[in-house]
Amino acid sequence: MATDDEQGDGVSTTRKTFAILETISEEEGISLTELTRRTGMTKSTVYRHVSTLTDLGYLIERDGGYYIGLRFLQLSETARTRKTGYTAAKRKVFELGQETDERAVFIVEEDYEAVYVHRYGSLTDTMIGRRRPLHSLASGKVILAEWDREAVDRFLEARGLERMTANTITDRDALLAELETIRERGYAINDEEHMDGLRGVAVPVYTPDDELLGALGVFGPTSRFKDEYVHDELPTLLRDKAGEIRVTLAYG
Repeated sequence: MATDDEQGDGVSTTRKTFAILETISEEEGISLTELTRRTGMTKSTVYRHVSTLTDLGYLIERDGGYYIGLRFLQLSETARTRKTGYTAAKRKVFELGQETDERAVFIVEEDYEAVYVHRYGSLTDTMIGRRRPLHSLASGKVILAEWDREAVDRFLEARGLERMTANTITDRDALLAELETIRERGYAINDEEHMDGLRGVAVPVYTPDDELLGALGVFGPTSRFKDEYVHDELPTLLRDKAGEIRVTLAYG
């Protein structure tokens, strides 16, 4: 009997390719046998996919283990530089990290998820491209606050409000109230809502045409992120940096 790949089922083939890539990205150096077990595909199917990806340079095979190839960098940089503002935001993330000695991020929304585009801090590049729930991050809530009620409802229907910690907002009315507060004060706070022991602050970043570009944020341990720092110093600094991005986009 022919396999899906042999039958020419393009959709099935593509899904298998990405299932293999995502599995390898979670555990680089994984063997063909373990990859077969983890994906639930036949060994011959996995072998065909990894062989093709290796030939194209998207996978590297070393000592019987498979690794993501650097060829993906070319594709990822195309996404990260798609908008001129993303490059301007990168400089400000670096400045924020240097000036605060904290972790700084620039996040955008894609498919109702928060996506890390730039990050400064320890293990800086490990989070690039990672996706997180919008409602549990300060940066994510800033983005949600830009949407009207209908758009927020579509987000809730698509993603729901997953509980990440005891402080995560999981009630629709509570989220709507929080978003209204964010609109009034112009910044959002993550009060241990994504990870215990971490607080964060974020502000929206706009283009010269008043379109939302993304969110600029800083986060760190609760021991340093006291109320005055969170509600006064950081919002002011973040607004300044967001404004500088907007000016850069307007005048170059």
